[in-house]
Amino acid sequence: MNVVAEMFLEAPVAPVAIWIVLMLLSLPALLMLASPQAIRDPHRAALNTFGFLRRHHEARERRQNEAVAAVRYAGEVAVAADRAVLAAQRWHETWQHADDHATRAWQQWQDAERQVTRLRAAAAFRPAWSPRTPSEYADRERFLHRTVHAAVARGDLPADALTSLGFDAGRHPVEQELAVQRAVAAHRQELCLSAQAAEQTAWHDAQLAVATRDSLRRAATEAMAQATALRRDLPRHATTAAPARGRSWVQQTA
Repeated sequence: MNVVAEMFLEAPVAPVAIWIVLMLLSLPALLMLASPQAIRDPHRAALNTFGFLRRHHEARERRQNEAVAAVRYAGEVAVAADRAVLAAQRWHETWQHADDHATRAWQQWQDAERQVTRLRAAAAFRPAWSPRTPSEYADRERFLHRTVHAAVARGDLPADALTSLGFDAGRHPVEQELAVQRAVAAHRQELCLSAQAAEQTAWHDAQLAVATRDSLRRAATEAMAQATALRRDLPRHATTAAPARGRSWVQQTA
């Protein structure tokens, strides 16, 4: 004990150290004397004092946890918003492809209809006769097969068109060509309607992706603002990378 006393008395900062020790030792007594209730019931006053300190510590921990959670949430929402931006771009590209396909399908349908009109006019002047020999019938049948197979190869008819559409091999080649072209126009109409339905679906999905992107942008901005407001309550060891990233995201997508 004498050694400690000599250190306090001989050190250059001895007076300051002595005052600090005395203040720490007298703090509980000062707190008790500050309240008349403490004089009557020192035990309860001590419990209240330490209870206040405990509540203060718990409140500080609660604020720190809220700040950490806000920072983490801001980072997660910012990542989700970035992904939503990319998703909206991909859905927009998908819709563009579907729109281009629908435009081409409509044009092909119109071209097929114009070809039907041309062949109908040509069929009005064709000579009317039926095949008179097996050889002539075979020639007409071969012409029909070549015409149908060529349309299938171009994608104008389905692969089973020769058996499913019921073409008459005994008709005049001009009538056969007109019948095939009518089937082509009907098939192109079906493809056009299917492409238009796909375009409408892609448009709906693209608009939904845009709405999701905008919603996450707003959520990311709000979360970043909340995390920034709570930054002062972060523990010293906690990272602040998430709010900083959030600010960067807002600047890039504003």
